[in-house]
Amino acid sequence: MPVLEVFDPPMCCSTGVCGPSVDPELARFSGDLEWLKAQGVEVRRFNLAQNPGAFVEHQAVQQALAARGNACLPLLMVDERVAVEGSYPSRETLAALTGVLVRKLAIGASCCGPSTANVGPMKSGCC
Repeated sequence: MPVLEVFDPPMCCSTGVCGPSVDPELARFSGDLEWLKAQGVEVRRFNLAQNPGAFVEHQAVQQALAARGNACLPLLMVDERVAVEGSYPSRETLAALTGVLVRKLAIGASCCGPSTANVGPMKSGCC
């Protein structure tokens, strides 16, 4: 499986999901990273305020910061290649970048959809 590295802008904690007013985008992204981990992707996350050494160790991150400053953050790398700069991607984009299959429920696949197995008047598929 690929390795996803996330280089976050300076935040008060490692995920930015803390304090009295949580940014909903950061909460969504943190959940998406947990989902990726559950799919077997190795995720490494670095915060500029808490892990500056990680930013120095990656030449591509250094170059992006030198060229665009903090505007390039968050910066995501997949297998040592820059994949996204300046925004937190959706779960679908993260899945595509890491080769994870996203399974979506088919329309009418719920337990309350119509059942065609019954002969006669249409009956609900619910219990």
